[in-house]
Amino acid sequence: MTNPTISRRGLMGTALALILAAGAPAIAQDAPSIGVVVKIGGIPWFNAMEAGIKEKSAELGVNGFMVGPTSADPALQVRAIEDLIAQGVDVIGVVPNDAGVLEPVLKRAMDQGIRVIAHESPAQQNVDWDFELASATGFGEAYGKQLAEMLGGTGKYAVFVGSLTVPLHNAWADAAIAYIKENHPDMELVGDRYGVAENVDESRKTALDLMRANEDLKAFLAFGSQGPIGAARAVDERRKGGEVIVLGPFSPGQGRKLVHDGILSGGFMWNPKQAGEVFVTLGKMLVEGVEITDGMEIDGLGIVHPDYENKDIIVDQLVEINKDTVDDLAAMGL
Repeated sequence: MTNPTISRRGLMGTALALILAAGAPAIAQDAPSIGVVVKIGGIPWFNAMEAGIKEKSAELGVNGFMVGPTSADPALQVRAIEDLIAQGVDVIGVVPNDAGVLEPVLKRAMDQGIRVIAHESPAQQNVDWDFELASATGFGEAYGKQLAEMLGGTGKYAVFVGSLTVPLHNAWADAAIAYIKENHPDMELVGDRYGVAENVDESRKTALDLMRANEDLKAFLAFGSQGPIGAARAVDERRKGGEVIVLGPFSPGQGRKLVHDGILSGGFMWNPKQAGEVFVTLGKMLVEGVEITDGMEIDGLGIVHPDYENKDIIVDQLVEINKDTVDDLAAMGL
């Protein structure tokens, strides 16, 4: 049976060629080239990441750039990585939409001597390293604990993720749900989870549908930068601000009005601009042959304790988003 996603490759390839032509600087002969493929372009989270890539590249003398596909489609990421392989970049960075789908194309990159760095995809196959600014368990449990406190340990809640194939979003959801089940058995998960949180319109629509079907729904826990925004807009439409809680990682600049209006309850995040900087820092280290060792200090990550078996570098640098912090975070361009 023909895969309709793959059958659109011709059109998607044309679109990505235009993106690459517009977004990538000329690659100098004497400087490492680092292309970072993110989940989707044009949204605040990845705009901030792109700013980090550009600033750190200028600081380190690297030709770093970001490729932002037009939708959160794994096939678009495959095509973008294929184009970077064809360009002959030194390093490919990626924030995967589907870890499994990317494995073959990342292997092709490594087979051609290109170094590969992932983010938001622990234990990703066919990479030199994956780095995380928050551990999956710590991040998920922080949300589970905060949600339980805000609900008083009882009530129905729904969980959104970017998609059902994004490893990290689902690991966060697993940790949050497990924490709630163990510590607050009177809280009830509605359905399983909904893969809409990288699309503000789908998140809004799904939230509206869930509130119509469950009049006693008390909260949305949304992992994915657009999920909290969409769910909060739905709550606002139903005039249930303060009655239905919305938690999740989001761009402070995009969500601050909803926070101050009492619609978006807040959450935790890490700094996506910092993640962009780390892509460049690690990329340059790999090109120069620097060995990543236990206890070394890496700019943007601090002291690291690498998991050599899974090729993960994981640190916990959570930033809380609330009425007291959201304006300062937004002022940083986040």
